[in-house]
Amino acid sequence: MGPPSNAKLGQSAQDPGQGPRGQPIEFHLIFEKTTFMKILYPLPLVALVLLSACRSEPKQSEKGAPGDAPAQGTDKEDIPWQLAEAHGFKHWKEVGELRFTFNADQGGLHFERSWIWEPQEDLVTAISGTDTLAYHRGIMDSTAHKRNSGFINDRFWLLAPFSLVWDAQSYDYVHSRGQKAPISGKPMQKLTIVYKGDGGYTPGDAYDLYFGDDLILREWVYRKSNQEQPTLISSWEDYVEVEGLKLARRHIRQDGTPGPYFSGIQVKKH
Repeated sequence: MGPPSNAKLGQSAQDPGQGPRGQPIEFHLIFEKTTFMKILYPLPLVALVLLSACRSEPKQSEKGAPGDAPAQGTDKEDIPWQLAEAHGFKHWKEVGELRFTFNADQGGLHFERSWIWEPQEDLVTAISGTDTLAYHRGIMDSTAHKRNSGFINDRFWLLAPFSLVWDAQSYDYVHSRGQKAPISGKPMQKLTIVYKGDGGYTPGDAYDLYFGDDLILREWVYRKSNQEQPTLISSWEDYVEVEGLKLARRHIRQDGTPGPYFSGIQVKKH
């Protein structure tokens, strides 16, 4: 859900670095490597999940997670910053460790993978089944790169509002009011961001974020390559506040079927 933003996890947003941002893909990364996941299902079932997953669902930015400072050129009075702040972004600088489990159900199958993230130290621990891998995002071998793609995806589904600050130099945006939300049909504010076409996995992708006067994200639309027709539509709901961070634990698609959901969210301050 492709800018040239590659900030390492401990960097300030004032020094975002360079690196790719992808589209938030919901299931594409999940069953890509059965040896990594250590989940064995009959081959036809896995193939079916892969076919349905690779069609269109969104993926995430490979940006690192900077501290709490704005990216260069970001104005705290701008609506993207206000949206991030409404989700508790001012508390991000206090986060020493974030734990969460990304879950997905499709076709009678359940998948989950857990992460322990130390943003100030640039460290990630990936846990899937009996497999555990700890790595530094500044020093990754091929195995760590594969795991990190899952981390990028899962983190985006949890922390997309914060990416409005982290990716501030990499997109253009338009803010409007009184727009009909695609799922609820309620009038909401709408923030459309279009990533610039100068790098990343899929430059030019667009997102329509819908929210009320409380500035809490309620629904979003992902549009691949800024096409008019939606690629993915889902809700943001079941919010929980953890150490000042307001996080949506559940996403429901427009047709009412479940999207990704989160469990085991824990935040430790440093």
